[in-house]
Amino acid sequence: MRNIESWQPTKFVRRGGRLRASRDRAQLSRGSRLVADLIADYYDSAFARHARGRLLDMGCGAVPLYQAYRDHVDEVTCIDWGQSLHGGAHLDRECDLSQPIPFPDAGFDTILLSDVLEHLPDPQLFWAEAARLLAGGGKLILNVPFYYPVHEEPHDYYRYTQFALRRFAERAGLSVVELAPIGGAPEILADLVAKLLTGVRLGWAASAIQAMTGAFVRTRVGARLSRKTSARFPFGYVMVAEKPVVPTGTA
Repeated sequence: MRNIESWQPTKFVRRGGRLRASRDRAQLSRGSRLVADLIADYYDSAFARHARGRLLDMGCGAVPLYQAYRDHVDEVTCIDWGQSLHGGAHLDRECDLSQPIPFPDAGFDTILLSDVLEHLPDPQLFWAEAARLLAGGGKLILNVPFYYPVHEEPHDYYRYTQFALRRFAERAGLSVVELAPIGGAPEILADLVAKLLTGVRLGWAASAIQAMTGAFVRTRVGARLSRKTSARFPFGYVMVAEKPVVPTGTA
């Protein structure tokens, strides 16, 4: 990772020992706090359980999750395309993720792809490249939106169900370790209302809606409603896929 000494938190920050969405409006829109909090919760746990060794952060932008994974890995390589909206100060190499990635086979133990897969026009190529780049026993950790507005247009191409994600992984020769929805109907409704309110300059109301929804889904009733609706109305998905270890001497 280039310019590591100048890295600063952006989209995610640590507060009270937990990774949370930034409340700095210069770093994250008020209308996106709820979904970013959900993503932060997942990655805080997932990195501790799955990240190790040499990590490749693909489509990294300003490397917002660096603080969350840095203590779990030995080496970080950051790549993104040169026209990223989030700058390129920390890129080790500019790469078009819709093309073959210029790194050798089995060069990484962990690959991170956060909020990127929906922006890749040829997802099958990405999965093949991820499988090639992972060492045996290495893991791909990712999240994708599902019920979510069009963003970063015109480079917003797909929304994936859990069935599509599983099929991509298995066709690439990866085994699915974790695959789960994050958020359900309460979070989707709150996100939609918050984004609409932000668009009409009622950011304070957007913040309040998301804060109330976040508190509600932490109650027993709210958590159950979120969980029960997430199968049909997923806000997004989180996933970990692993490359099998090939026994020594096996062709």
